[in-house]
Amino acid sequence: MSTTNQQAAPPRLAVPELLIGIGLLACAGAVAWQTLAIPVSPLYSKVGPTVFPYLTMAGLIVLSLLLILAALRGGWQPEEEKETPTDWKALGFVVIGLLANLLLIQPLGFTAASVIMFVLVCYGFGSRHTLRDVFTGLVLALAAYFGFAKALGVNIGAGFVENQLNTVIDAFSTTLGG
Repeated sequence: MSTTNQQAAPPRLAVPELLIGIGLLACAGAVAWQTLAIPVSPLYSKVGPTVFPYLTMAGLIVLSLLLILAALRGGWQPEEEKETPTDWKALGFVVIGLLANLLLIQPLGFTAASVIMFVLVCYGFGSRHTLRDVFTGLVLALAAYFGFAKALGVNIGAGFVENQLNTVIDAFSTTLGG
């Protein structure tokens, strides 16, 4: 029986997790910087317009510090996952979907841009059910749009689809109302 004292190799720095942690820390700094620019009226007694941004900032700081700590300890991924090659094609579809949303939201409106983004991101994640993805994206985008536009009164980018639906909704409510 051999009794060799083998010490485990010290964990090596996990650079991707470290970069994400530093990026989140930078995002927390941006949230703090923008929150400090929010004018606060003395009429607010306890809860003002800066409470939730500061809570978000605190959450980002905690998450970023936990990620940085995990990166210093070798990362949170098991070794076999670290060896998995990156699927650049799938990542490309996700990035194209996000860029498409960014570029198309102004000319097409929130709903159309969100559906296009949703379909491209689903394709990047391996879905090959385009019609189902279009329908699901449409339902989610319309729920988000009308939740913001009607319930909160926030315009997040009305386009052709939203304008047509608003016309139908207004006509329907006028018919019911009188």
